[in-house]
Amino acid sequence: MTNLSSQARRYWLGGKRADEQDRFFREALEARGWRAGSAEDWQAGWFTGTPEMAQFRKLTPRHRLNHLPGNNALTLKSRLYQSLATLRERMGERFGPHASQVARLDFFPRAYLMPDDYHALQEAALANPAQRWILKPSNASKGKGIRLLDDAADAPRQANWLVQEYLGEPHTIRGHKYVLRLYVLLASLDPLRLYVYRQGFAKLASAPYDHDDTGNLYSHLTNPDINAHNTEAEVPVEFIDLDRYRDWLRQQGHDDDALFERLHDQLTLTAIAALDSFRQRCAEDDIDSRGGYELLGVDCLIDADLKPWVLECNLSPSLGVCAGPDSGGPLEEAIKRRLVEDMVELVDIDAQETPANDESPQTLRDDAQRELSRAGDFLRLYPSAEPMSHLAFFTLPSRRDWQLAGALDARVPAEPQLQRGDVCELIDNDSLALYDTQHGHLLSLNDSAALIWLLASEGETPSTITDHLYHASQVGHTPPDRDALERHVWQCLENWCCQGLLQQAPAYQGTTSLHAVRAHATATTGTPACFSVAGHAWALHTDSAPALARLAGALTLPEPAENRALTRIELIQEACGYGIMIGTERVASHLGLAELGPRLVDALGRRALTENQVLIDTALLVHPDTPDAAVLVAMAGDDWQPLHALVEPLGYRLMRGLAWHRQAGDQVRMLALPLAAPGGRLIAPSPSPSIELHIVGAALCNDDAPEPTPLTLLATLLPASRYADKRSPDGHDVSALLDWLAALPRFSLPSDAPELARERLEDATPHALTTGS
Repeated sequence: MTNLSSQARRYWLGGKRADEQDRFFREALEARGWRAGSAEDWQAGWFTGTPEMAQFRKLTPRHRLNHLPGNNALTLKSRLYQSLATLRERMGERFGPHASQVARLDFFPRAYLMPDDYHALQEAALANPAQRWILKPSNASKGKGIRLLDDAADAPRQANWLVQEYLGEPHTIRGHKYVLRLYVLLASLDPLRLYVYRQGFAKLASAPYDHDDTGNLYSHLTNPDINAHNTEAEVPVEFIDLDRYRDWLRQQGHDDDALFERLHDQLTLTAIAALDSFRQRCAEDDIDSRGGYELLGVDCLIDADLKPWVLECNLSPSLGVCAGPDSGGPLEEAIKRRLVEDMVELVDIDAQETPANDESPQTLRDDAQRELSRAGDFLRLYPSAEPMSHLAFFTLPSRRDWQLAGALDARVPAEPQLQRGDVCELIDNDSLALYDTQHGHLLSLNDSAALIWLLASEGETPSTITDHLYHASQVGHTPPDRDALERHVWQCLENWCCQGLLQQAPAYQGTTSLHAVRAHATATTGTPACFSVAGHAWALHTDSAPALARLAGALTLPEPAENRALTRIELIQEACGYGIMIGTERVASHLGLAELGPRLVDALGRRALTENQVLIDTALLVHPDTPDAAVLVAMAGDDWQPLHALVEPLGYRLMRGLAWHRQAGDQVRMLALPLAAPGGRLIAPSPSPSIELHIVGAALCNDDAPEPTPLTLLATLLPASRYADKRSPDGHDVSALLDWLAALPRFSLPSDAPELARERLEDATPHALTTGS
């Protein structure tokens, strides 16, 4: 049928194009009166691959594109596993590791991304010697590079390789392994609306399955691009449509409805696992997600127990005809053609529906029902008849998600209640800040956000929080727009939940275990030199003249009288950089020349800490007349030269690094770390007669405020603070650090006003009486 209103509308075909990918879309639009356009002139885009951000920015409800930013959380093999694993971990924390919600997420094989997970893979292989592994490029298609590994030690250590548990007991058709290709359509991002096409395919391997013949890819892999090369097979590429597949299951005595109900739940949970990524990317890049949709080709394996597993989600799934005329080709073509035609109708490519201006539950319901009426052979996965069965898996549903669920479910869903996650609250007078204890980030809140936070963390729902804000804001003011206020509340809560600062209740405090992996290397012989940090000394060995040149400013020779064995630091020249060994532990690999000095400073500074101490990698100013007193200077950056140039003429010694403990009062231990210069060059600090110091003031370098707040100082210090094991400080230490800073005299040191800097330093240190006379 030709839509006359579409006569002037234009489509654009782009990306890694092949006519087989474009044909059905082009034919569907031309039948509606559309004409070919260009990358600069289109109302409907069909792109194979991922388009440039400039094309995403054109999206509106009347400019539709078949992709959305953030899709790599599903379509990259490594990201898919991470998305699902993160969701399973979050549900385990909330409900407990043996809860039904966690069991529903047991449908994806564990994966290891090289090279970061190399040692974790080896540990897993050692714990389960019978496990087989499959090697895949983390971002490739058409089966390129895939092969089986009998020994995990053969996994490559280069980037962009994924090693996945191999499911070695598949269900078979006539003795052949197969996977199901299902077509999933993400039709709306907010609120989430998700569909699966009723038809799809079972894709068969071209050789009978042989568990022991791991070298025969035609037996183990089902990708048609691989099997097409099997010249010994009578039917190298065979597709069976889902109608015939389900009928065959019933003939075998299996419950096909139960299998597909489970598959549909897995597909919904897979999309939910990546939802935050989609929404955050659209928000960050200011993309109107109403103009985008995503058609995914999801491959699922059915094992011998008829349990389904999600293996991968394919971006721009192949719409070409793979099977031959006698092995399902004509039916494959008909299904894919109808798939595209139904998709074009479902997403309202002609923009016949006018987007509503309000977000009321009734409007959201009407939009969803009109879309469903256009769905053809697409089945709606979410929202389902009982959306509450999936809402618990959202990090936090959006306001639209919740309202749509309430409009479709006969049971009115209760609003979410939240509780604190990985966070510590920091209060400085009337100001509230949040410290992300998992990532080491500090977030300052304005008055409105602080009230939202306090109410939410005490269990108030979004509606009751909105009520509090609405009534409070009316005092002496014009009443605000309550609907806009409620949207703001939901957005704040969504952001904090995505950051892990809040989480839906009920919560369960799970435990995690960390595995440290130590690698050993053959020592090389070099000329020893000495690093000295906080009274400790290490002997450096290297044959690399460029490395010695970068570090030379911080090195000394060991004292001849010292008859002791110093711990050995060894710089190892690798194929594309450097590695660092301290004693028998390899602490870094693949470093560039400019990274050597900073990494060594960090490693040695942390090794000088005692139990429960925190390394604060910041500046200390010490005057020779008062060697036991120091001013702490919070620095935002790695270049110490400007501060050195400022304070040296004033008679102060610039020292680096302190070991801090919350029970030590104003006393700290100076670490005397080497100073940093551009390019990773190290400079020895000025000698100081004292290691134990009293902090008599706190300053901020190059800040306009005459008295920086404790929170401002804390925000500058936290990125440079860590425990011996590299963790960021916990909430107790951060609270104590804030209290400590609040009790100190505080001032700024302007580098462009040395006399003012001198006055402020002398006010803070008792030597001023002698030096000023």
